[in-house]
Amino acid sequence: MVERGRSETRMYRAFGSKLAAVSVAGIAVIAAACSSSKSPSTTAASKQATTTTAASAATSLSSLESYLPSTSKVSLTETGSSLMYPMFNIWVPQFTKQWGNYQITTASTGSGTGISSAANGTAQIGASDAYLSTSQTTANPGLMDIPIVISAQMVNYNIPGLSSSTNLKLTGAVVSKIYQGKITNWNDPAITALNPGVTIPSHVIVPLHRSDGSGDTFLFTTLLTDTDPSGWGASIGENTSVTWPNVPGALAENGNGGMVSGCKVTPGCIAYIGISYLSQTQGVLGEAQIQNKSGNFELPTPAAIAAEAASFASSTPASGAISLIYGPASDGYPIINYEYTIVNKQQSSATVAQGIKSFLAWCLDSRYGATSANLSQVGFQPLPPSAISVAVNLLSKIG
Repeated sequence: MVERGRSETRMYRAFGSKLAAVSVAGIAVIAAACSSSKSPSTTAASKQATTTTAASAATSLSSLESYLPSTSKVSLTETGSSLMYPMFNIWVPQFTKQWGNYQITTASTGSGTGISSAANGTAQIGASDAYLSTSQTTANPGLMDIPIVISAQMVNYNIPGLSSSTNLKLTGAVVSKIYQGKITNWNDPAITALNPGVTIPSHVIVPLHRSDGSGDTFLFTTLLTDTDPSGWGASIGENTSVTWPNVPGALAENGNGGMVSGCKVTPGCIAYIGISYLSQTQGVLGEAQIQNKSGNFELPTPAAIAAEAASFASSTPASGAISLIYGPASDGYPIINYEYTIVNKQQSSATVAQGIKSFLAWCLDSRYGATSANLSQVGFQPLPPSAISVAVNLLSKIG
């Protein structure tokens, strides 16, 4: 595997049923509101610019959304990220019903398989939580990272005797020490010091990690690297697969589904799980508030995800590849990322190329795939307009 470089608890309890995804324009509005130094006229101008940019993005997406001739049929295969799998299972039935002429198959195989399948041509769309490494783009110069949506990653646990409604506070450095076997009990002083007033049972910690090549692992280990650079960063680093420290009792699970089911039946477990599996963890597994770079502890609420995303809104490079982990927002949740569709510029036919562009543009469009009603089902947020522009430019290269 290739090396890569570098509280709203009450509201969150109702996340599964009452989540309202922040709109594309709203992400930038939150960013403007967070800056007290801006004058009213400056803020108004910022909102107007955001509205204009959002309208421009919608127009650009419309130019890619073209119906196929009635005589044309397109079969597309999507595979990869288990975090994205629930989202595609919402998108595909809607798209095929609305547009017709398409047969789209989806599979949850892990981000590593998504990338390799897009590279070798066994899938037209590879879903990945991780962007392509330099070595991967060098070996496959036709592959592109196309951002599609914003997700987050939870840190969950199963501690007998502690209510699942108790959101323990954890830092990335403490979680790093847990996964290195340096902290082995839940009532370790390093954890109890972060949680005054909470009685944490003495129970052995069982770290769970992914057994498959996983973008979730890339995101999680990036957080550990960023928060513990001289420890985790120096000895292990970040990647879709890493050499996990030899911690007694540690378990490997396949996919996000495996992490959920494994943690449910493993007393003392800790696991990293994509937010699209929130409905399967609520009321059963506890979830940690994670310390951000400003020292504040946050859950992945819609507002905290949007605040973190807003801090990167103007930073997305033309390649689309960017880490959103451990960003600067004081009220942001520190484990968010762009979900990527990995696509080859050169497709087998012009019809297939147009089919890919139409489908992914539809997914990005706030009138279609990226509605609040769709994204809220899996806890995702829409891309900011600036990132949509990057995605449009990348989509236009498919031929």
